[in-house]
Amino acid sequence: MLPPTSPPRAQAFHSFRAPCGWRSPMGGAGSTGVEGTELPGSPGATGVWPGDDLLQQVPWQEKRALRVSLGWEGPSCSVHCPVIGCRGVMALQLWALTLLGLACLGSSVRQPSFRSETELNHLAVDKASGVVYVGAVNALYQLSANLELQQKAVTGPELDNKKCTPPIEASQCHEAVPTDNVNQLLLLDPPGQRLVECGSLFKGICALRALSNVSTRLFYEDSGGEKSFVASNDETVATVGLVTTAGPDGERVLFVGKGNGPHDNGIIVSTRLLDRAEGREAFEAYTDHATFKAGYLSTSTQQFVAAFEDGSYVFFVFNQQDKHPARNHTLLARMCKQDLFYYSYLELDLQCHDPSEPQAPALGTCLAASVATTDAGSVLYAVFSRDGRGGAGGPGAGLCLFPLDEVHAKMKAAREACYKGTDVGRDNFYKPFHGEIQCGSHGPEASKNFPCGSEHLPYPLGSRDGLTATAVLLRGGLNLTAVVVTAENGHTVAFLGTSDGRVLKVYLAPDGASTEYGSIVVEINRRIKQDLVLSGDLTSLYAMTQDKVFRLPVQECLSYSTCAQCRDSQDPYCGWCVVEGRCTRRTECPRAEETGHWLWSWDKTCVTVTDAQPQNMSRRAQGEVQLTVSPLPALSADDELLCLFGEPPPHPARVEGDTVICNSPSSIPSTQPGEDHVAMTIQLLFRRSNVSLTFHTYPFYDCREAMSLVEKLPCISCASNRWTCQWDLRYHECREASPNPEDGIVRAHMEDNCPQFLDPSPLVVPMNYETDVTFQGKNLDTVKGSSLYVGSDLLKFEEPVTMQERGTFSFRTPKLSHDANETLPLHLYVKSYGKNIDSRLRVTLYNCSFGRSDCSLCLAADPTYRCVWCGGQGRCVYEALCSNATSECPPPAITRIQPQTGPLGGGIRVTIFGSNLGIRADDIKKVTVAGQDCIFEPKQYSVSTRIVCVIGAAEAPCTGGVEVDVSGKLGHSPPDVQFTYQQPQPLSVEPKQGPQAGGTTLTISGTHLDTGSEEDVRVTLSNVPCKVTKFGAQLQCVTGPQTTLGEVLLQISYGGSLVPNVGATFTYRENPVLHSFEPLRSFVSGGRSINITGQGFSLIQNFAMVVIAEPLQSWGQRREAGPLQPVTVMGTEYVFHNDTKVVFLSPAVPEEPEAYNLTVLIQMDGHRALLRTNTGAFEYVADPTFENFTGGVKKQVNKLIHARGTNLNKAMTLQEAEAFVGAERCIMKTLTETDLYCEPPEVQPPPKRRQKRDTAHNLPEFIVKFGSREWVLGRVEYDTRVSDVPLSLILPLVMVPMVAVIAVSVYCYWRKSQQAEREYEKIRSQLEGLEESVRDRCKKEFTDLMIEMEDQTNDVHEAGIPVLDYKTYTDRVFFLPSKDGDKDVMITGKLDIPESRRPAVEQALYQFSNLLNSKSFLINFIHTLENQREFSARAKVYFASLLTVALHGKLEYYTDIMRTLFLELMEQYVVAKNPKLMLRRSETVVERMLSNWMSICLYQYLRDSAGEPLYKLFKAIKHQVEKGPVDAVLKKAKYTLNDTGLLGDDVEYVPLTVSVIVQDEGVDAIPVKVLNCDTISQVKEKIIDQVYRTQPCSCWPRPDSVVLEWRPGSTAQILSDLDLTSQRDGRWKRINTLMHYNVRDGATLILSKVGVSQQPEDSQQDLPGERHALLEEENRVWHLVRPADEVEEGKSKRGSVKEKERTKAITEIYLTRLLSVKGTLQQFVDDFFQSVLAPRNAVPPAVKYFFDFLDEQAEKHDIRDEDTIHIWKTNSLPLRFWVNILKNPHFIFDVHVHEVVDASLSVIAQTFMDACTRTEHKLSRDSPSNKLLYAKEISTYKKMVEDYYKGIRQMVQVSDQDMNTHLAEISRAHTDSLNTLVALHQLYQYTQKYYDEIINALEEDPAAQKMQLAFRLQQIAAALENKVTDL
Repeated sequence: MLPPTSPPRAQAFHSFRAPCGWRSPMGGAGSTGVEGTELPGSPGATGVWPGDDLLQQVPWQEKRALRVSLGWEGPSCSVHCPVIGCRGVMALQLWALTLLGLACLGSSVRQPSFRSETELNHLAVDKASGVVYVGAVNALYQLSANLELQQKAVTGPELDNKKCTPPIEASQCHEAVPTDNVNQLLLLDPPGQRLVECGSLFKGICALRALSNVSTRLFYEDSGGEKSFVASNDETVATVGLVTTAGPDGERVLFVGKGNGPHDNGIIVSTRLLDRAEGREAFEAYTDHATFKAGYLSTSTQQFVAAFEDGSYVFFVFNQQDKHPARNHTLLARMCKQDLFYYSYLELDLQCHDPSEPQAPALGTCLAASVATTDAGSVLYAVFSRDGRGGAGGPGAGLCLFPLDEVHAKMKAAREACYKGTDVGRDNFYKPFHGEIQCGSHGPEASKNFPCGSEHLPYPLGSRDGLTATAVLLRGGLNLTAVVVTAENGHTVAFLGTSDGRVLKVYLAPDGASTEYGSIVVEINRRIKQDLVLSGDLTSLYAMTQDKVFRLPVQECLSYSTCAQCRDSQDPYCGWCVVEGRCTRRTECPRAEETGHWLWSWDKTCVTVTDAQPQNMSRRAQGEVQLTVSPLPALSADDELLCLFGEPPPHPARVEGDTVICNSPSSIPSTQPGEDHVAMTIQLLFRRSNVSLTFHTYPFYDCREAMSLVEKLPCISCASNRWTCQWDLRYHECREASPNPEDGIVRAHMEDNCPQFLDPSPLVVPMNYETDVTFQGKNLDTVKGSSLYVGSDLLKFEEPVTMQERGTFSFRTPKLSHDANETLPLHLYVKSYGKNIDSRLRVTLYNCSFGRSDCSLCLAADPTYRCVWCGGQGRCVYEALCSNATSECPPPAITRIQPQTGPLGGGIRVTIFGSNLGIRADDIKKVTVAGQDCIFEPKQYSVSTRIVCVIGAAEAPCTGGVEVDVSGKLGHSPPDVQFTYQQPQPLSVEPKQGPQAGGTTLTISGTHLDTGSEEDVRVTLSNVPCKVTKFGAQLQCVTGPQTTLGEVLLQISYGGSLVPNVGATFTYRENPVLHSFEPLRSFVSGGRSINITGQGFSLIQNFAMVVIAEPLQSWGQRREAGPLQPVTVMGTEYVFHNDTKVVFLSPAVPEEPEAYNLTVLIQMDGHRALLRTNTGAFEYVADPTFENFTGGVKKQVNKLIHARGTNLNKAMTLQEAEAFVGAERCIMKTLTETDLYCEPPEVQPPPKRRQKRDTAHNLPEFIVKFGSREWVLGRVEYDTRVSDVPLSLILPLVMVPMVAVIAVSVYCYWRKSQQAEREYEKIRSQLEGLEESVRDRCKKEFTDLMIEMEDQTNDVHEAGIPVLDYKTYTDRVFFLPSKDGDKDVMITGKLDIPESRRPAVEQALYQFSNLLNSKSFLINFIHTLENQREFSARAKVYFASLLTVALHGKLEYYTDIMRTLFLELMEQYVVAKNPKLMLRRSETVVERMLSNWMSICLYQYLRDSAGEPLYKLFKAIKHQVEKGPVDAVLKKAKYTLNDTGLLGDDVEYVPLTVSVIVQDEGVDAIPVKVLNCDTISQVKEKIIDQVYRTQPCSCWPRPDSVVLEWRPGSTAQILSDLDLTSQRDGRWKRINTLMHYNVRDGATLILSKVGVSQQPEDSQQDLPGERHALLEEENRVWHLVRPADEVEEGKSKRGSVKEKERTKAITEIYLTRLLSVKGTLQQFVDDFFQSVLAPRNAVPPAVKYFFDFLDEQAEKHDIRDEDTIHIWKTNSLPLRFWVNILKNPHFIFDVHVHEVVDASLSVIAQTFMDACTRTEHKLSRDSPSNKLLYAKEISTYKKMVEDYYKGIRQMVQVSDQDMNTHLAEISRAHTDSLNTLVALHQLYQYTQKYYDEIINALEEDPAAQKMQLAFRLQQIAAALENKVTDL
């Protein structure tokens, strides 16, 4: 049994036995005592153990289990003391041992591990000392064997650049920056007591360090030039090496293999010195020839995996990626150690095949390799990955074996084939790293004479005829990342690291089979690194993850507490040590070499008792039991065995051969009721150690109980059982058999001699009739016939027996009745003088009336029952009870039919129910249904009550009755039982589409679909069945999987005949795809919200999160509670958001997740998708544990409640966790792995469950809730201490002076304010009315908006948010604000170039693109342009946008340019002492580049996260604005946030709902909400908005392209803004509204698309800003309010002033509307701010990356002012990107933004800008209304901004590599869609404009001169401008 905290798969990684190294008084070390299994003391004895004072009352069998569970005994620490002889000594050391037990408990859960601050790269172990060396980024660690830090050497970061040659000097290498040093090589040289360490810095130079102290550098030289560059300076290119002895003088050398990075020296394989020799320094090549360089034109890249030696050879394993032809393959290269010229270099392919798919391509890349030497010789073990793209197997990996003997033989054959130069197979050879090779004829002995090659022989040599192996182990769904192999007692064991953080244990059998017998969870979801190394003593394994090293045990034998567990573990390390009674390695079992003393787990044997003589014994007998034991270990003279038979004490056993003899016990437990024996356990123990050898269950039988086991057969029960019992006839009892039985005894197993009665006649007895029954008897010599009685306990009767003749008896039954069943079996007893005589009299009592309600049923009864239909009684009775029985039955009667309808095609079954429908099937002569023949089906016939037949076809629908002919008698259905022929007709199907995998529930509507019954209907979609689940007026069926996508016809057949289809179709779409999910794990109790993102979710009707839990074999073998069972859990709680997002609540799964292989899937109708992405699979972890409050109550005296536990944040975040104090929430503040802090309510809340009596229980509970599970940790008691001064004294002292002061103040105030009071009352009544109206309006309009936005949200879910595609988005952001707007050439993409010139121009533009990719050119280009005075700010913006598009394919390079320019810009501002002004305006190219960069990087974030709240905000504003009047001329609205856009008048209006019919589109009338004051154009816009709401705005018709027609009666009226009916007033003309035309609520309008030129004159519209030719120029139009400054000329000047004052006053009164609109929209504004400033999802990496860059530069320039950094961040992201998007929603969405909506968006944008500034805005009555409007919220928003910036600063850093990967993905995804060529052409226009200045700048720059940039530009200019040049 294991401690609950240490499950076997994840148990303590290292068995700390040294701390438990206590020695017993017997002299044995604690570490070699009995661990893990058997009894600490003899039965009944009380052994003294740590903590035995706690266990005094526990039975001795249970003590052991309890000790193990407490950790006092177990796999990692054991203290064993033989009880006999040392118990007294141990008793004296009780306290010491108690402390020792606690120490052991502590050590058993510690995991030796080491954590690095940086990523780990390599690991090596000194076999002699056990010291562990770890190479990491920027550090080298020296650790003890227990992973305790001994020394640390810092190796970086250093100033470096990959292009620069060391030593690095800043003056020489201007691009040098602090660079991390990645450890590329870490090798030990024990003979030299040194360590080889190479890093990625300084071109990969190496150092020698002392093994005793890695901080001591023995050799390091950075000025040796290229000859000293050993490793790759590219972190992604692997380097491998081997230190060995080579050369003629046995020098120590270093063999190195590495790939060729972009800045490497091209050397692939080399041999390096480790000591100075002949003028060469360490790490230089051994000779000038001891290197291989890649060919200049080589198209292959190598990734090295391993290097090893075998005898006189060195091997390299590497993967090679060939470009021509494209393929990835694994190679094994070999060369002689002594070969200094690489003549012997030979490589060949290694292929690893999947045994289940031998024809499939080989597994792809080799991920790790290891060599091990076993009894069979040296073998190369390699793991290969499978990417899953090729076959059906999916991603996975395999392990293949390549014996080195076969490798050498293959390589020898390859050399001979090449040297002999035969034509056969000549194409198999090539020259590695270079190309082809010539294999010549060099004689048959060349290979033998030159085993290491020669200069005259072909070299280096590569063979395409490689080695092929079949994988011995395959794992799907993950990669194997590391391998190490060892041997234990000649058995081969492999340890395999996995990509999900485990180490698999695999036994490799000699026959080639492999068995995975266990695994260790190292670190969940963290890849095991390639260096998996065994310790020197082979007892431990060192494994690395990203930043941790672990020491793991190679075996866990001590965790198996029984021989069966040890045997079933199948761990090749383990076997059962018999004499010690524990599972151990062979070396740890003292007598393992003796026969039968160590039983290996794979032999599958345990010591067992195979036979016992006698096999059983009477409980009343005494004797010996001989046990045959197999295999009985060889016993010495000192090995005395004890027998423990049941309860202690044990007694000595005798051993004779393989038989052990024990005495039977003196006391035996009583026999249980219903049993005839007691099973007792015999245990064999070793006297010396008290260890159990084996046990056996032995039965003791009880004959007295045996006679009652079989009812009513006492004698037979006694004599026939398995024991030796005999029956005493005289005393009528069962006894143990005697050797010489007397007379009157029935001997054992002779039950036929028992007195018994049998063979009753008749066997059936009718009810309610006295029947004579005769029966037989035998062996009745001791039975007197006159004393016999027969009876039944069930029916309570007993009758005397009459003897008729010898052996024959009879009795007469009384009238028996039993109404519950037709028949009743009776077992009758026979008694003589009150004692049971064995009776086998079994008769059946039957009732003719039961279930036979009509004549036919009666006559069909079994003839033996002799039932007749009694006409007089009208029922079925026994024949003797009826005087007028009849044999003729009345005509058949039909009561109902099922079904009552059928298709015209017939073919369905009809069931006819009734009575007297025949006695047998042959009676049915004919059946007709509705006049059509119905074919009778005999198999479905039920006597008298049911006829089933198949109807025929009918020509037309009809209704009729049913007629049956039963033996010539006709039966007709009554008028209410009729059958109807009708034609089913499907008309439509919903939904119209679903996933290809099926599972969609279709609802089919039509007429007569409920024809027939459910079994008759069959639905198919392109011959694929759709399973019918609901039958009725509508059909429902579930689709099956379809092989092809597209539209299919729905077909329905009834009874096999198809019904016509009017075109009901269904479309199969692609199955949904999962893209990502977060979070990555859940606790086993479930309930965590899992956000799933993907595509195609809207197709799905039902989702489920399915968890398949399959028990792991290795775990099940260790359980004592029985094997685990497979479980499938369905989680059906989810929330569907939209087509791309679904949120699930994780379901609860079984505890002990380590015991199962958990597969998590998402079930989407019929489609199942693995919940796995590139980052890993979804996983479950064990629930956390919490410590209960001490004493059950927590005194609450401070502001926080603290709870402790373990693994609290393993699958939970602070935002998700919940805590409660009683019924109220405790606000979470901190959540770490071990601690939880939350802030409780100020006032003690009531408990959730109030207790009546106990006051302590009326305290509120403290409850923690993680997902679905709650923990009650105790109760919380608030501090209720009060002041010592009594309340009765406090109140008078305080209240009396207070009342006096108040009274005086009130009197004075009253005197002074009587007059003001009257005026105040007037104003107050007005204000109260105004406030009440604002409040009511706010509440009403917010409710209305919520209802309408719910509809909008549904539309959003239906049609999706209209996010623009990437190209349109970038076009609008980059170029729409330009002077040409949407006519800009970058948006149109049209270049004005003659076709004849296009190829040449395009070629030149590509060259220009290459020139732009030169950093020197581009920096010069930008600087030159910015220095030109006429290069305006607008031109800079446009130029930067062109540059963004041109360089979009290389965003990493674009980012680098941007950084470089930024550093220059920052330098300027810092030098000028004005750093705060940086980024204030877009005055430079780089500032616009930043804007564009942010726009690019945040597009996906906008699309996935922030887009939805922004879109909803836009729609909410639009809806709110359109709810009230909007002046089409003044662009002012009643409902707005902008005071300048507020409609300053109370316009009366009425909301209308009109029905709109769109002509020629066949759509039903659509209701549209409008206002009667809307202009016709406004009405058209609202109609178009509603009708086309599910389509993108760009697809909508323009209002001036449609005509609106109203038909109030027989006439039709075309509605337009201005026509001849328009209202005139002088030169003012009012725009027509619906009120003008008198259009009423509910009117029907017709919208038709007509060209403007085709419209009639009176329908021509005069849109705002346009003028029609028919109108006079001096005419002015107005809509709702005339402009305030446009007063009539006839009015006096004085009157004009009054008018203006009146207008102004009215406008300010209506400012309260701003407040109303603000309150209505507040939720949407908050949601948008929340999505931007407090996002639930991760912050985009670009934001983190750039903010960190700003922080770094501030630190570099010593800028401590937080305001400056805040301003930089604000100007770079919120003001540069978010405000732009907020003010221009059409940049990201396909929408049209009206001016009135834009005015409100500007107010919110201004609020956003104010929130991002740290300056406090002083507000006064004169402040703008817009500022006052959000004054209250600004502080909250400011806090959100501060928290947002702070949160980003605390995030994990985004590395350059991660950022470049992200940028590369953007480039790859979108560059093709952009107008790159157009951008290049436009950029060149600037080159052309400032040509001379650019050429001069390039010629003055030394770097540009070196690269001839000016010359290249001149060439491009010549090509582009078609000039002839003399260059």
